[in-house]
Amino acid sequence: MTRIFPALIAAALIAAPAAADDGAAIDRAPPTQPPSAMTPTEIKAYNEGLAQTHPYYIKCRKTFEIGSLVKKNRVCHTNQQWKVVTEKGNQNARDTAEAMTSKAGNSN
Repeated sequence: MTRIFPALIAAALIAAPAAADDGAAIDRAPPTQPPSAMTPTEIKAYNEGLAQTHPYYIKCRKTFEIGSLVKKNRVCHTNQQWKVVTEKGNQNARDTAEAMTSKAGNSN
């Protein structure tokens, strides 16, 4: 019992500030311009005060340009937009796999 009590207090202290930050960031409006068109400074300013799991938090990824060894493209979206992009890509992959297996089964 004496070991559990300090652990519960520590957990409560850690969780309390995180809950307060989430409540303050819920009122944030989505970005007014496409995130990929924003500069890194604008993105940093927009993300300030937002939790990294917030739907409007902007994340950027760099992708290599095909045919180049050094050129990279920066792609930025909100968490909400990344979720849609991921779901669309997964659905495309499932559709392609299904189309390939159905054609392979019809060749008999």
